[in-house]
Amino acid sequence: MTTVDHLQELYALPAHTYMPPGADGGPADPLPAAASVAWRLSYDPYDDDFPAEDFEDVWRGFLAAVDTTAVRALIIGQWGEAYESDSGFVVELLASNADRFPALEAVFIGDVVAEEAEISWIEQTDVTPVLEAYPRLREFGVRGGSGLTLRPLRHEHLRTLVFEAGGLPGGVVRAVAESDLPALSRLELWLGVSEYGGDATVEDLAPILTGERLPALRGLGLKNSELQDEIAAAVAGAPVVARLRALDLSMGTLTDSGAEALLSGQPLTHLARLDLAHHFLSDAVMERLREELGSAGVDVDLSDQEEPDEYRGEVWRYVAVSE
Repeated sequence: MTTVDHLQELYALPAHTYMPPGADGGPADPLPAAASVAWRLSYDPYDDDFPAEDFEDVWRGFLAAVDTTAVRALIIGQWGEAYESDSGFVVELLASNADRFPALEAVFIGDVVAEEAEISWIEQTDVTPVLEAYPRLREFGVRGGSGLTLRPLRHEHLRTLVFEAGGLPGGVVRAVAESDLPALSRLELWLGVSEYGGDATVEDLAPILTGERLPALRGLGLKNSELQDEIAAAVAGAPVVARLRALDLSMGTLTDSGAEALLSGQPLTHLARLDLAHHFLSDAVMERLREELGSAGVDVDLSDQEEPDEYRGEVWRYVAVSE
């Protein structure tokens, strides 16, 4: 299993965790300039020495201590017991305080690692209000698929959209496909497995693969899927691929069948990068990919070659991130 780590940066800004002043009322450490970092807000309910009562206390302290009119990026980490309480109140805090963040360009909700809550335990909510409240947002990301919903919308300025999940609900995929995102240049969907709610189908991806509502798309990631071979076959003939610079089919259960579909489909030599890391390809097919694409200048990532498990005559292949 691939380890999911805390974000080190967002919107090309280094992540900086805001820490409230100590419980003794002593001075807090000097804060960086408001526009110079991606501010990470989190609350650890199991740290008895944490200098805040709950996430809302952290939020109030942040609003009081930092010039929010200059903040460009926000990372929402643990908001308490994220496997028991959903992010609904966090979404409400963000949406209802939009007037205090006129410069905000990037938001990530759910920067939670396994020690805090497994990715498929993170309880999310309808995150559409954040996109509606910040029409000039450029980058938006969410980690965790449980309870996650999205409504189709039009957003004029969004350039990057990322959903990380061990199981991404099909409704979210369909909402993305039905949205009008004229500026979106990068889309990344961790589709996951059905056991953890990943019920999207290849048919759900079809509108995305036409590219009709995504005229600016240059980087597409359809990854971490137990349907990776089927996705590869669909991508092989997808109209959107001709204008991509980066294609990411990593972290899933890709086998020789899916790779053969890619090699026999439309030309991929125009890509700058093809990411197939964490795969179940044979050495022979890996060599073909290197010869046919790598020699044409495509940066092909074939790292993390996996071996399937066999149990009682059945073959099992696993995505990189599920639980």
